[in-house]
Amino acid sequence: MQDSKDRMRNLKVILSYDGADFSGWQVQPDALTVQGTLASVIGRITGEKVLPQGSGRTDAGVHALGQVMTFVTESSVPTENFVRAMNDLLPDSIRVLQVTEADREFHARHSARGKTYRYRIYRESICPPFLARYVWHYPYPLDEDAMIRAAGFVTGEHDFTSFAAVDPERGREEEPVNNVRTIFTSRWHRAGEELSYEVKGSGFLHHMVRNLVGTFILVGRGTLAPEAVSRILAAKNRSAAGATAPARGLYLVNVEY
Repeated sequence: MQDSKDRMRNLKVILSYDGADFSGWQVQPDALTVQGTLASVIGRITGEKVLPQGSGRTDAGVHALGQVMTFVTESSVPTENFVRAMNDLLPDSIRVLQVTEADREFHARHSARGKTYRYRIYRESICPPFLARYVWHYPYPLDEDAMIRAAGFVTGEHDFTSFAAVDPERGREEEPVNNVRTIFTSRWHRAGEELSYEVKGSGFLHHMVRNLVGTFILVGRGTLAPEAVSRILAAKNRSAAGATAPARGLYLVNVEY
């Protein structure tokens, strides 16, 4: 008879979701979350109690084009059938794009080597109602060239404490957190009515991308010079940076392993 451990499969799932109606990724009591919704659907398919692990915890209102999650199951359902079965049961706001079998050691979060995020800003005076949930509507004057210059100052390895929100899940007695991350690319791009920021890095801190965008907005408004970003990094103080940009404009684009 086959041992239960031998029957275990580690499944890697790539999915996309509209985060507007969810209270973020992580399961919470009495709240609709992406993780909780997926766990419920997997349970209906496999009969198992499973809590899928994502590559990271997206906040309430944040979207994903290529989130990755893993879960372990004894189910023998073929991977292609998992795609169909999950999409049949999931709400339209979550779509499973691919399911594959992974090595037992593979973990959606721990195995990740890089992530790409995109932030969308709509610049025209009137935002179409069909876009309002998916962009930050900012029709006010901005020096976009200055924002493009500022984006370059965060590339490379830096301590991003100034751009990190305090994680409410971390206790005060824990060891100091390592807030050093490496940013590979950081750039703004204008296409039609939208100004978008794309950033690729080894990893990201809580609210880091939204805090970067909020700071670049200050540069665009002329409140800060582009070079001030280097000073803000060196300060290692959240109060030195700009306000947090709204969640609705942020997308997790993909995860690299």
